[in-house]
Amino acid sequence: MIKKIIASIILLAGCMQMALYAQKNQNQTLINAALHGWEYEIRAGVSIGGTSPLPLPVEIRSIDSYNPTLAFMLEGNAIKWLGTTKKWGVITGVRLETKNMITKATVKNYGMEIIGNDGNRLKGNWTGGVQTKVRNAYVTIPLLGAYKINSRLRAKLGVYVSYLMDKEFSGYVYEGYLREGNPTGEKVNFSDGAIATYDFSDDLRKIAWGAQAGVDWRAFKHLNVFADLTWGLNDVFKKDFKTITFAMYPIYLNVGFGYAF
Repeated sequence: MIKKIIASIILLAGCMQMALYAQKNQNQTLINAALHGWEYEIRAGVSIGGTSPLPLPVEIRSIDSYNPTLAFMLEGNAIKWLGTTKKWGVITGVRLETKNMITKATVKNYGMEIIGNDGNRLKGNWTGGVQTKVRNAYVTIPLLGAYKINSRLRAKLGVYVSYLMDKEFSGYVYEGYLREGNPTGEKVNFSDGAIATYDFSDDLRKIAWGAQAGVDWRAFKHLNVFADLTWGLNDVFKKDFKTITFAMYPIYLNVGFGYAF
C-alpha cells in the first residue's frame, strides 16, 4: 500500500511538473509574440441587422414588423502591430457568423415566384403582404487596419470576404393578389387567411464581400468589448436571379467581448 501511495505521489508530481513546463512554454511563446508586435484574441458576440435593398424601392410601401432573431458569431484574430510605437496594425482571422432576420412588409408590384399547394410555381408581380425569413451562416475572413487611439481604445476599418455555408431566404405572401407574368397579367387573389409560400434559398450567392468598421475597448487586462459594423457590397442573390428586381445587401452590427492573450 505504501508503495502504491509513493508511486501515486511521484506520478502526480510528474504531471504537475509537465503542466507547469507547458504553461511556462506557452507564456514564453506569448511574451515572444508580444515583443515582436503580435497579439492574439478570441471573440464571441451577437449579430443584429438585416438584409435589405438600399434605398428602399418604390415596390416596398411599408415595413410592418421586424425581428432580428438570435444570431451568434465566434471569431479568432491575429493582430500585427507595426513600427516602434505600435499604434498602427493589421488584423486578420476567421469568423463564424449567422445573419438572420424576419420581416413583414406591404408591397406593390413586387417580383415574386410562389409555390402552390400542388407544388407548381407561379411567377409574377405581387401586391399585398410579404413575410421574409433570412437565416444564413457564413465563414468570414476580415482584413482590417487598426489604430490605437489610446491604451484602451482602438479603431478598425477594412474589408471582409465570406463564404455561405448554410442558407435560407424564404417566406410567404398573404392578403393580396398576384398578377401572373407581369403587372397587367391574370389576377390571382389570396384573402381570408390564404397564403402561398416562396423559397429563394438556392438563388443565394456563395461568396459575399463588403466593408467593416468598428471599435475595441480594453475593459481589463485580457478582456475587450467590441462593436463592429459589417456592410455587404454585393447582392446576396446570384447574378442571373431576376425574380426580385433590386439588389439586397446584408448590413449587421456585431457586439460582444473578446479575450486577448
